[in-house]
Amino acid sequence: MSDIETITVPDLLRGYPGVAFGGYVAGVLARRAAAGTVRVDFRRPTPVDVPVGLARTADGGAVLTGADGVLAAAVPDEADLAALGVPEPPSWAEASAAAEAYRAAPPAGAVDCFGCGLDRTPDTGLRLHCGGVPGRDLVATAWTPGPALADADGMLPAELVWGALDCPGNAAGRQLGTMPGGAVTASLTARLLRPVPISARLVSYAWIVAEEGRKHRVGAALATAEGDLCGTSSALWVAPPPA
Repeated sequence: MSDIETITVPDLLRGYPGVAFGGYVAGVLARRAAAGTVRVDFRRPTPVDVPVGLARTADGGAVLTGADGVLAAAVPDEADLAALGVPEPPSWAEASAAAEAYRAAPPAGAVDCFGCGLDRTPDTGLRLHCGGVPGRDLVATAWTPGPALADADGMLPAELVWGALDCPGNAAGRQLGTMPGGAVTASLTARLLRPVPISARLVSYAWIVAEEGRKHRVGAALATAEGDLCGTSSALWVAPPPA
């Protein structure tokens, strides 16, 4: 393991209360991994506003550690995400209508998540409000990141592109499948395909791959309003055990 740096995820970037947004955490690790496609496995929740250790590993990956041990680990992954059978993206109009339908009747248990929180603005969250697309087995949202989210080059940071490939999977599991509220991302594999300019019109969408008991496998993608893919992902979500 290489030298450890200390990072702190600010509370703005939370998913569940007190817990860092999983897509962002995955993106932080992926930027340190020497691979085009990266799989991130989540072991424990990463707290916000608490220093944690981040280091590269000998296998070309990276690991995040806290007081109780490993929080998440990234490894290069040669999986061909195209084998997911990535559907054609919905149009901007379809994704916009899906987002409006979601906001009009959000599911129970919505939280103030950086990725999908309803009260976020374009400068304080991604606003991934994914609703069903009529006639297709997809959920989707249309969104535009605000200028406050830009990096020094005026682009959406890679960590936030990973975030755009995370929350839609939860929406797919809940709206298209049998996943209950409170599920968490157990692993997220993604490949970023092109830089994403800030203030671009974007479409995030997701679909179900397979479900078995508490395990829900989903695919997700990010595209421009013109239909050009910016990234794809495959995720395993795990529902909480029955009460």
